[in-house]
Amino acid sequence: MSHSSRKSILCPNCRKLIGIDEPICPYCGTRKPGARWKNLLYFRGLDEPVRLIIIANAAMYFVSILFNPSRAGFGLNPLSLFAPDSQSLLLLGATGTVPIDQLDRWWTLISANYLHGNLLHIFFNMVALRQLGHLMVQLYGVYRLILLYTLSGIAGFLVSYMAGVTFTIGASASVCGLIGACLYYGKSRGGVFGQALLKQIGGWAAAIFVFGFLVPGINNWGHGGGILAGAVLGFLLGYEERRRETLWQKMLALGCIALTIGVLVYAVASALYYRTLG
Repeated sequence: MSHSSRKSILCPNCRKLIGIDEPICPYCGTRKPGARWKNLLYFRGLDEPVRLIIIANAAMYFVSILFNPSRAGFGLNPLSLFAPDSQSLLLLGATGTVPIDQLDRWWTLISANYLHGNLLHIFFNMVALRQLGHLMVQLYGVYRLILLYTLSGIAGFLVSYMAGVTFTIGASASVCGLIGACLYYGKSRGGVFGQALLKQIGGWAAAIFVFGFLVPGINNWGHGGGILAGAVLGFLLGYEERRRETLWQKMLALGCIALTIGVLVYAVASALYYRTLG
């Protein structure tokens, strides 16, 4: 059946059945829901963003291992278990004052969110991301989750750069951004659910900072910056119970996806280039 002969369609935003000629979706307020470009913008491939983010992190971790597999072994120290060497991480986009000031690699504020120092590092970050990510999709929506993850990670690493952290990696700044957005949601919503969420996630945040001060090498500036950025973004973006995701939020999220893919592809390509020259 052709596009012009159909009497009804699924709204590309809320997926409810509406008339094809509706100027505004009566359920979610999307304007011109029958436009073809709207279906491209609201494509359903992002229904599981948490899985896609985890896959991207895992892929970059395996690439970092493959760059120098002889250095990533089994050692007695769990922190060195399948740990990529520092040179490989630097080439692939670790961030901090060294990569940014000495190499002018500002793009590492994005790539560093997808790099990890060892097997335990990526395991705990991805477990936290999986637990928080699905909750965030329910509270904020798919596209706002992407914005929170991407922008909080950038902000967290920017704070740690300004604090003088020389070399840093990991998804924890982005994960802390999700924690910050959860804290804002719990405080803003209130009620039994809001208070319970605030108490639980607040306990997580406190544990992260205690762990960070007890264990050397933890980027507390990145964690703190991520939490603060997540709370601010939660306030600015809003959450599902107050307002649905807007068109500009969806467009900005797709821009973040395109930018992240571009940065990661460039990081791997440039790392291969410099590794080949070396």
